[in-house]
Order: sequence, then C-alpha cells, then structure tokens
Amino acid sequence: MEAPPVTMMPVTGGTINMMEYLLQGSVLDRSLESLIHRLRGLCDNMEPETFLDHEMVFLLKGQQASPFVLRARRSMDRGGVPWHLRYLGQPEMGDKNRHALVRNCVDIATSENLTDFLMEMGFRMDHEFVAKGHLFRKGIMKIMVYKIFRILVPGNTENTEPLSLSYLVELSVVAPAGQDMVSDDMRNFAEQLKPLVHLEKIDPKRLM
Repeated sequence: MEAPPVTMMPVTGGTINMMEYLLQGSVLDRSLESLIHRLRGLCDNMEPETFLDHEMVFLLKGQQASPFVLRARRSMDRGGVPWHLRYLGQPEMGDKNRHALVRNCVDIATSENLTDFLMEMGFRMDHEFVAKGHLFRKGIMKIMVYKIFRILVPGNTENTEPLSLSYLVELSVVAPAGQDMVSDDMRNFAEQLKPLVHLEKIDPKRLM
C-alpha cells in the first residue's frame, strides 16, 4: 500500500523528527463485517482502500545488544508503486498520560532494488509476510484492518496461509515530535469502536 504523503514543513538546520502514535487490537474473522460497517460510518472514506502488501524485515547485527531493524514493503496489487523502507524506533512507554504508544518513525519511498541494496549493506532478511486488508482515514488518523499471511516457501508470495483466525486493527497517526494531543483524539475514536474491538497501548516487548 502507499504510504501517507510526507508532511511538508520548512526545515532550518536539520530534519523533522516524525513520531508514530499507535493503538492496536484484534478482531475475530466472524466480527470483521461488523467492524467494517462501524468504520464506514465513522471515517472520512465510506469505502475503504484495499491493499495487498509483501513486507520483509531485515536485521543488521553489530556491537549493540539488539540488532538494527529495517522494514521493506512493496505493493502486490498496484503496478508502478515504489517500494517503501521503514524504520521504527524503540517505543516510549514511560509517560502514563499518553494514551498511545509513541515511537520514532522514518518512512521513505525507494527504487525496486531496495532489497539488493540492504543485502549489500550487510543486512539479512529475518522474516517476511503478506498483509491483506482495508485502510480507512479519519482526518490525520489512519485505521488499518488486515490479516497477516505466513509465506510457506521463502520468496514465493503466492504460497501463503493465514497466521491466525483474526484481523489486526491499528489506529495510527504520524506527526512531528511533541504533538502528544493527537493521542487524546485517538483515544476518543477508539472508544467509539468498543465493544467490537478494544484498541490498546501495547508494548511490543510484552509480546516477545
């Protein structure tokens, strides 16, 4: 799927530090249609965008305790769309007043030889998957409802199977650092999706 457009802001003497604000949850397959119906009524686009993406996660191990992680993603159902390279920083979980997980985010469009470049740089592919789902928008908020598919034969995106009997639901905003008030809007929106789905501030370390 295409990444949201980069926010155009004047830069004086440095780069813009963009942050991703994130809430996550899941919904069983049998409840998907009810959730889609609710989102149609709440979001700006009544008919969601659909996407079918192939994502590869690359690691670079160095002196540090944890490897450096980059994500390469391409659209499988839209020709001519550039690849995307994404870096996600460590989540900032300490501030209890924030209603969303916050982490540094860099997302750039690249040429199609991205994976070759990463391998030449010393990265190795750790895992890959296919994501298929729906994308809704509400103002600057993005709501993704998608299923993850395991790739059974490495590199063969036609040979997959569902990873679970549920869909992931992600509510996110990408904004310059310091815009913590967006987490209040996200919490208010998430409340309107209950009890169909409970979106939470989830620490990825808890899932390891």
